[in-house]
Amino acid sequence: MTTQIDLGGNFTLPGTSIALNRLGYGAMQLSGPQVWGPPRDVDAAIAVLREAVGIGVNHIDTSDYYGPHVTNQLIKQALHPYPDDLVIVTKVGCRRAADKSWPLALTRQDLTDAVHDNLRNLGLDVLDIVNLRVGGVHGPSETSIEEPLTVLAELKQQGLIRHLGLSNVTPNQLAQAQTITEIVCIQNMYNLAHREDDAFVEDLAKQHIAYVPFFPLGGFNPLQSSVLDAAATSLEATQMQVALAWLLQRSPNILLIPGTSSVKHLHENLKASTLQIHSDGITSLDSIAASSHP
Repeated sequence: MTTQIDLGGNFTLPGTSIALNRLGYGAMQLSGPQVWGPPRDVDAAIAVLREAVGIGVNHIDTSDYYGPHVTNQLIKQALHPYPDDLVIVTKVGCRRAADKSWPLALTRQDLTDAVHDNLRNLGLDVLDIVNLRVGGVHGPSETSIEEPLTVLAELKQQGLIRHLGLSNVTPNQLAQAQTITEIVCIQNMYNLAHREDDAFVEDLAKQHIAYVPFFPLGGFNPLQSSVLDAAATSLEATQMQVALAWLLQRSPNILLIPGTSSVKHLHENLKASTLQIHSDGITSLDSIAASSHP
């Protein structure tokens, strides 16, 4: 039997009794290259999912457009029937085109189909949390989200969704969303080198809304930093562990979803919850953002 470990404490989502361990798991890397098609090793993918839940992960982030359909089908194969405390968070608002691009899919039909695709491929009658993904490839854009979010709010009222979140959005878009429905989480890019959401993170903490950063080590091209290298060496840790530990210490409302297709790397990532970075180390790491954006 897998021994459960501390995963950074937990965070209770606003207006719910859902207490998520702060270190979760992101399923995107379970599909094939470019997040397209099946993984090279299906058994390994299933093993990672089962090991994560066995360790105590109770927050899995996914989307039916990963693959497409692949990661959700793997999650179902590995974990269904699901543990009572497991929360599966999915995203809608994009689709995968034949050229492997990620066009937006925000019409009423797009969103309704996406919710039903997620339900079917995950083997669920209701989705725990659905994030509406908007904005562009390079970050949020200040467009109205009223129409697509209203569609999801209606599906929530129909009992197909329990809670709603937003992905790739601005504070103004959150404020607009909150006039339509309760928002329990925000999922944006945020890491040592990309700190544009600093004030947003703090405002969300005051509202007790979860902030879930993606790309904790910089993006599709991992962060290259001598400061990060030195911190990892000093702490006898990997660069990813340091980046994750920095995020955990940044704010108590930050929840993490590092992804991997390797059980070994899964264990490495989750050990970030036990890594303590002292104040001088935090100061040094904070300098990375300034040097990245002169």
